[in-house]
Amino acid sequence: MKKILIVEDEAPLQKALGEALIQSGYKVIQATDGEIGFRLAKSEMPDLILLDLVMPNKNGYEVLEDLKDDPKVNQIPVIVLTNLEGMKDVEKAIVSGATNYLVKTHYQLSEVIEKVRKTLGE
Repeated sequence: MKKILIVEDEAPLQKALGEALIQSGYKVIQATDGEIGFRLAKSEMPDLILLDLVMPNKNGYEVLEDLKDDPKVNQIPVIVLTNLEGMKDVEKAIVSGATNYLVKTHYQLSEVIEKVRKTLGE
């Protein structure tokens, strides 16, 4: 069973994403801020990370940089899931190591699950 780490500070979205992923056959690990998310990435070694950018303690860009700089976790694909829509935000996330960039308001849960599947090669 593939493991997905959700790093998201909005509890309703985290819950909905988690439930949808579990129903789709994934094991789910959750973090409510970037600092905890990075620690869980290193200890749990998920197959994929869903990462918000605007979070307390450590924002998503900082998490991406930390992941990229750590050889233990730098190969884990990261899908950024955020409300930031600006081209500069997208470019910064991709340069920082994001595999994909999704704007929350533009995607339904089923589409996010499909992006997860594609990213994992399923």
